[in-house]
Amino acid sequence: MTSDRNTPPDGFPHGVGNPARNALHAAGYTALDQLPAISEAELLRLHGVGPRAVGVLRAALEAKGLSFAGE
Repeated sequence: MTSDRNTPPDGFPHGVGNPARNALHAAGYTALDQLPAISEAELLRLHGVGPRAVGVLRAALEAKGLSFAGE
């Protein structure tokens, strides 16, 4: 089994701080691939998720050819 040292175990990219990571988990989002189901506005309503985390998540989604809902 190999591990990617650049990706945390939950699959969200580095740069997403613990408050945002915890908020995502509490809302039931455990993988980056789940985020195209929600909008940026919905993410920002989660306590602990701010513009910086959204930017990091957006970049990670775009790298996979994905985007937030409504974009």
